[in-house]
Amino acid sequence: MTQPEGVTVEPLDGPAAAEAESAFRLVYAEAFAELPYGENETDVSAAFRRFRSQTRKPRFRSALARSADGRPVGIAYGYPLGQRTGWWDQLTVPVPEEMRREDGRRTFGLMELAVRAPWRRQGIARRLHDILLDGIDAERVLLNVHPKSPAAVAAYRAWGYRKVGDARPWAGADLHDVMLLELR
Repeated sequence: MTQPEGVTVEPLDGPAAAEAESAFRLVYAEAFAELPYGENETDVSAAFRRFRSQTRKPRFRSALARSADGRPVGIAYGYPLGQRTGWWDQLTVPVPEEMRREDGRRTFGLMELAVRAPWRRQGIARRLHDILLDGIDAERVLLNVHPKSPAAVAAYRAWGYRKVGDARPWAGADLHDVMLLELR
């Protein structure tokens, strides 16, 4: 896999990500318009209402990849899950209490990771992932991925994630794989 020439990946905290919202939105809208997601402008608007709130969370982190000419090509963001997270409640089959225990530091929730089509299969997603997680103080990372997105599922597996269940992340959503990466 060759590294794309001139693509930079920059880590951003919450305020910096909020400033770059239009870049995050562009990548998100393009990537998640594709099947199996098929998101439309209403879905994107809802996602970015959440994004604004998420960027204000303590310890929110993000990464933004840009081409040599400054175009946004990829995004990743997330934050540690709080004690009252509903993430574990979405699973179709409950997991043991020890797995679902959260304390605000134990689990980093990877909310989104996306790369625009022309820049895929060049290692950008992995760079975004690694920069996003660099130095986090968490035992593990949790994410949802659509099982009909084979490239994403394969990448997460190759990076060490394992499936721990199925969930419907929001009302009416397709079932998603819930995947976990142990960091320690």
